[in-house]
Amino acid sequence: MNEEILMNYAKLIVTTGVNVQKDQDVVISASVEDAYFVKYVVEASYKAGAREVTIDWSYQPVTKIKYMYEDVETLKELPEWYLKKQEYRVDRLPAMIHIISEDPDGLSGIDQSKLLEVQMATGPIMMKFREQKDNKFQWTIVGIPGEAWAKKVFPNLSKDKAMDALWDAILKVTRVYGDPIKNWEEHNKNLASKTEKLNALGIQTLTYSSKNGTDFSIDIHQDMNFLAGGEKTLSGVFYNPNMPTEECFTSPIKTSCNGVVMATKPLSVRGVLVSDFGFRFEKGRVVEVLCDNEEYKDVLTKLISTDEGAAQLGEVALVPFDSPINQTNLLFYNTLYDENACCHLALGRAFTECIKNYQTKSEEEIQEVDLNLSMIHVDFMIGSADLSIEAKTYDGKVVSIFKNGTWAI
Repeated sequence: MNEEILMNYAKLIVTTGVNVQKDQDVVISASVEDAYFVKYVVEASYKAGAREVTIDWSYQPVTKIKYMYEDVETLKELPEWYLKKQEYRVDRLPAMIHIISEDPDGLSGIDQSKLLEVQMATGPIMMKFREQKDNKFQWTIVGIPGEAWAKKVFPNLSKDKAMDALWDAILKVTRVYGDPIKNWEEHNKNLASKTEKLNALGIQTLTYSSKNGTDFSIDIHQDMNFLAGGEKTLSGVFYNPNMPTEECFTSPIKTSCNGVVMATKPLSVRGVLVSDFGFRFEKGRVVEVLCDNEEYKDVLTKLISTDEGAAQLGEVALVPFDSPINQTNLLFYNTLYDENACCHLALGRAFTECIKNYQTKSEEEIQEVDLNLSMIHVDFMIGSADLSIEAKTYDGKVVSIFKNGTWAI
C-alpha cells in the first residue's frame, strides 16, 4: 500500500477521528500485526500536539491460548496495576484510538461459558471506569486489513491480493481517497441534515416490516434526539467515533420493543461468527432466540444473559440499503463496516448523549429518561432491500421513513 495514502489515513484518524488536542494524551489499541501502520498514527498524533502516545498491544492467537489454558479465577483477576492504569486514564482523559484487524473467526472454539463468566466478573468493574469518562473524551474505531480477515472477505484471492483488495475497500468507504478531511466535513453536513429532518418529526413509534419475517415496533422517548456522524464531548471537542459511519441513530424506550427481528448479515459474537438468526421481543426483552443452528443459538443465548440489560435494546440506527458500504457488494464480517451497510439495532447499553441538551442536565435528570444499561453494546444488522419503516409522531401523524430499504424523507 502506498505510504502517502497510509499517512493520509493516519492523519485523518488523528485529526478528524479523535481530533487530538494540544498536550492531550493518546492511547492506541492495536494488534502487534498492525505495527507497520500504528507508527504512522503515533507520528500523526505527535504532530497534532499530543503530549504522550501509549500503545495497548494485543495478539488474538495469544488471547485464544489464554482462554484455553488459564482457569476462570485467573482470567477474572484484574491486578492492582491494571486498575491503577484505568484510574489514571479517568484522570487524564486521553483520546482513544481503537484499530481493528482481527480474524472474524479468531476466537472460535473457546468455551462460551468461560467467556461469559469472565465478562460478568470484570464487566461491572470496567463499566464504572467507563461511566466516569462517558462523554468527556474523544474516541474512534477504525479498521485496517489483517491477513485472516482479508482472506475471509476475499477467499478466492491470494493473501497479498486479498490484503490489497481489503485495503482498497476500507479506504474507499472511509473516504480517504482525494481530500479525506474535506470529504468528512461534507459527509458530516449531509448526516446532520438528515437528523434535523428526523428530529423535527417528533417520532414516538417506529414500525418495521420486511418479507424475511421482521415485524416489530419500538418507541422513542420524547426527550431523545437522533444523532449521526460526529459528536461533541461535554467540553465541546468535536470528534468522529466511527470511521466509516452512515447511520442516524438514537436510543429507544427500553421496555417498548415488541415483535420479531431477523438479522440480515452475519455477526461476530465473542469470536464466533453467527448467521441466520433473529429475536422475538415482548415488552422490550428478548423472549426467544430464533436460530436453527444450536451452536449459534447457544452463543446468542449467553450473549443476552451477560447482565440485566443485555436482552434489551440500546440503539436503533437508520442506514439506507444503498449506502456506499452496501454498494461495495462485500460482506466485511466486521460490525464496524457491516452495521453501516444497512439498518441495525443494538443489544445492551444506550447512548445518554442522545438525550436532548444532555450537556446541561444533571445526573438525576439523565436517569429519569431511564435508558438501557448494560456492559455490552452489540450491533446486529436488520436492513434489507424491501425494509419498510413507518413512524407515528407525538402529534398523531404517520410518516413513511424508509421504503424499499432506503430513505423516504
